[in-house]
Amino acid sequence: MKNQRIIPLIVASALFMENMDSTVIATSLPAIAADIGTSPLTLKLAITSYLLSLAVFIPASGWTADRFGARIVFAGAVAVFMLGSIGCALSSSVTDFVFARILQGLGGAMMTPVGRLVLLRSVDKSALVNAMAWVTVPALIGPVIGPPLGGFITTYFSWHWIFLINIPIGLLGIFLALKYIDPIKSEDPERFDLVGLVLAGIGLAGIAFGLSVAGLNLLPWPIVAALVGVGTVSMTLYVIHARRTGSPVLDFGLLRLPTMRASIIGGFMFRLGIGALPFLLPLLMQVGFGLSPFQSGLVTFASAVGAMGMKTLAARIIRAFGFRNMMTVNAVVSSAFLAACALFTISTPLMLIFTILVVGGFFRSLQFTAINTVAYAEVEAPQMSRATTLVSVNQQLAVSAGVAVGAFSVETTLALHHATELSADVFAPAFIVVSLISAASAWFFWQMPVDAGNEIAGRKAIDISSRKGAEKRAATEAVKVATEDTQNARDQRLG
Repeated sequence: MKNQRIIPLIVASALFMENMDSTVIATSLPAIAADIGTSPLTLKLAITSYLLSLAVFIPASGWTADRFGARIVFAGAVAVFMLGSIGCALSSSVTDFVFARILQGLGGAMMTPVGRLVLLRSVDKSALVNAMAWVTVPALIGPVIGPPLGGFITTYFSWHWIFLINIPIGLLGIFLALKYIDPIKSEDPERFDLVGLVLAGIGLAGIAFGLSVAGLNLLPWPIVAALVGVGTVSMTLYVIHARRTGSPVLDFGLLRLPTMRASIIGGFMFRLGIGALPFLLPLLMQVGFGLSPFQSGLVTFASAVGAMGMKTLAARIIRAFGFRNMMTVNAVVSSAFLAACALFTISTPLMLIFTILVVGGFFRSLQFTAINTVAYAEVEAPQMSRATTLVSVNQQLAVSAGVAVGAFSVETTLALHHATELSADVFAPAFIVVSLISAASAWFFWQMPVDAGNEIAGRKAIDISSRKGAEKRAATEAVKVATEDTQNARDQRLG
């Protein structure tokens, strides 16, 4: 009970706090900007500074957990995130707010990968699918309930409370973490790769920040291209450096594992498409259909309903079909529901939209659970901290890329239509583009071995029992045949 339920819920509560916080702020930006005397466009620096902080500090999370212990680092990360939340609530200027968001990013950079590391080291592989299902749900629920919750709190209370509600959740998470998580740390921590951290930090920050501001239209495209270019050059230098060191902060050598490779490359493409949904759908509902932020949030909340429905069925579905078959087919199915959003018009019944989002949310959540789980199927215990760091960085870049691709698709459609203002018509091509990218991930999942992840899916036990049953049936059949042959021979002699 402790490992299979409590620990996943502890990790899930921290991830829920982070995911909800990163989306709830978007709804409240105008109110916050008016209160501290700045423009919403300027205050978007708060969003990009948070993403920048995540990108810089995530690579250090694995080594930090091995050196000081996952329990202490996880609890400390929650505490730092809480301090950042308090700082946001007390901010009276743009500078204060940006620095508080950077502090939150530092906490978030440690919470996500270290939380997964705690889970992987505390839960048996045979129970990993169920545990990941519990952790995946808040990651999906946070972004969809964030907008309506932020709109409700900002409208009927004060924007300060969207940050202060993190405090009781964080305190409970720290208490439970210190009580239930074992103080596991590496007996022989590796040498810290400072050069690798600097190169990877600059590279990830340039790429993630550049893609993020591209989606926000905060900077001109030449500057965005320069940021992404500098980030790409730095990451290239890091790859060269990583080949020469025995303890890289980002271990790309793990991509030699078929399941990790499929989870990273295929998962990036799938997340890129799905990551554009929280950006495109609220815009379509609010700008295209004229719904209020609160109404729009209530409609998009349907995805969370579908995600909750998946939680109890994920392990059974994966056990029945296997990771490769399920992930290949489900990538296409999930992408089809994403593409269905292109058919939404102002005359489409809200109940139909709600139904499509509920069912689509179920399949998307199932795919995320499988991607997050199969990544660690072949990873050995000493490599777990590196694996969680690599997976977390990949997820962060995929979401940033998804927003950028979605925004670029909308802007391209505007230019082709010679339009200057957003309308419902310009969103359909963007949904098609991101759905095709997500669907293309199926090819990478199909490249996995047929028996990929069978141990963590529980299929090995099923296969063994099936073989035993087959052997027993074969033995019974042999006895039956032998008996019949004996009977026939006896009848012939009597004849």
